[in-house]
Amino acid sequence: MTTTTAKLPFSRAPLAAAALLLLAASPAQADWRVTPTLTLSEIWTDNVNLTEDALAHSDLITQVSPGLRVSNRTRRLTVDASAQLHTFAYLHDSDKRGRNGEPGADNPGVNSVQRSYRGNLRGELAQDLFFIDATAARGQQNISAFGPRVTNDAYSRNNRTDIETWSISPFLVHRFGSTASGQLRYTRDSVGGGEQVGFRRTGGDTIQATLASGPAFRTIGWGLNYTDQELNGGRYGDSSSQNFTANLSYMVSARLSLLANAGYDRYEYEGLGGGDQGANWSLGFRWTPSVRTTLQATAGRHFYGNTGSLLAAHRTRKTSWNVNYSDVITTSRQQFLMPATFDTAGLLDSMFATAYPDPVERARVIEAYMGQNNLPPSLSDSVNYLSNRFMRQKMLRASMVYRAGRGSATLAAHVSDRNAISDQQSDSPLLGSQQGRYSDNVRQKGFEANYTYRLNSRSNLTVGYDLDDSESRTTDYRNYQRIFRVGLTRNFGDARASIDLRRRSGDLGNTISAGEYTENALSATLFMTF
Repeated sequence: MTTTTAKLPFSRAPLAAAALLLLAASPAQADWRVTPTLTLSEIWTDNVNLTEDALAHSDLITQVSPGLRVSNRTRRLTVDASAQLHTFAYLHDSDKRGRNGEPGADNPGVNSVQRSYRGNLRGELAQDLFFIDATAARGQQNISAFGPRVTNDAYSRNNRTDIETWSISPFLVHRFGSTASGQLRYTRDSVGGGEQVGFRRTGGDTIQATLASGPAFRTIGWGLNYTDQELNGGRYGDSSSQNFTANLSYMVSARLSLLANAGYDRYEYEGLGGGDQGANWSLGFRWTPSVRTTLQATAGRHFYGNTGSLLAAHRTRKTSWNVNYSDVITTSRQQFLMPATFDTAGLLDSMFATAYPDPVERARVIEAYMGQNNLPPSLSDSVNYLSNRFMRQKMLRASMVYRAGRGSATLAAHVSDRNAISDQQSDSPLLGSQQGRYSDNVRQKGFEANYTYRLNSRSNLTVGYDLDDSESRTTDYRNYQRIFRVGLTRNFGDARASIDLRRRSGDLGNTISAGEYTENALSATLFMTF
């Protein structure tokens, strides 16, 4: 059952400020949907701390997770938010035993309470002129690329910490007739939560101005973009970046366009060297042979070397395919503020577009479909491990979603290289001065496959496998992680019950001399909406 109301208070400060403005501007009949949720789980694991096999001990964990979902979709206001409070009770008091099982000690490897939330808001304050975006999120993130990955075992704290992010972004839009359109945006954001492991909390102020050609330019299109960002970094000093780009496009035909881009980038940060700067350029094309297929590719050069990009998408009646390659200067905090590149809902969206043209209805259908088929919210990707440094990130991702008859499947693969370009000193508190070099140049490779078979109108069987490989190319150290899982899900109206069996193994990676671990786990879960 879903409760509908006309008003909703927000507890998070950044979203609350935006919501107050939008509530004043939104119509009185705004359709707020508030849905309470409750998740109950019993989890047995033979390695609750994800430690070396010789030190492993088992436990039975009871998880109670009340939650709340909030949504509103009108012409001038879109809100999607959810929050959960996870509480855990351990039959053998694992939360009161040390990592190696000794009694009478706080266990740093497990949680007793864990909170998570995620919210997105977009609103129109003045028609066709003044808009605002706001986001807030909290969840577990990996500390290092070497060690157990974050999964749905929220009770675990091995190689993970809670990261909080929020942002508010008001912006102005103006159209200069059919000649051009412009946008001026200011963004205030914050990323933090990992101070206890050496990940600094940072606040960012970003100004972005764009100007793009309008419909009067049919054959030749153009655009200008300028971004200025200032980051305050506490104990490790401040940093800043400025980026300017100009782009041209030439329409050869209705299906083919040629692309050109030129610009200048400047990065300033604390430490040896003090920063980098230089010009950039690229040439490419965009080919759209049909409404189902798009291919865009560029090649060029930045101050840090040769570079390029690729974006390919194709869909059929039963499948949706995506391939993406990027080569950018980025930071861990910037990646935390970005949405998942290959979220499952986004891939399904193109498959359901023909049958459900209304985006609001389509989003609800996709959410129900993912729940019924026990599909993961996002597909396999490289670990955005904690770092206080600027880095060059080259990332190749590919994914596929299949849906036909009783079966559905998701496949995803990724390869990434991260090369640090700023001083290692700022990362010393994360891994220690002797081990900070292991994150200087990290290559990650991974593959994930999930298959769901619909047994009947209410029940589904799901099988999944996930393999990840991280390599420090500076030291030749490698780290493997593997997860195999099989589950059975059954729907009961507003409730969904599931039983899952999981086997996980890999290298601990907390220290370079750490050993391997193996875990077998069985869980039974009941999820309810009210």
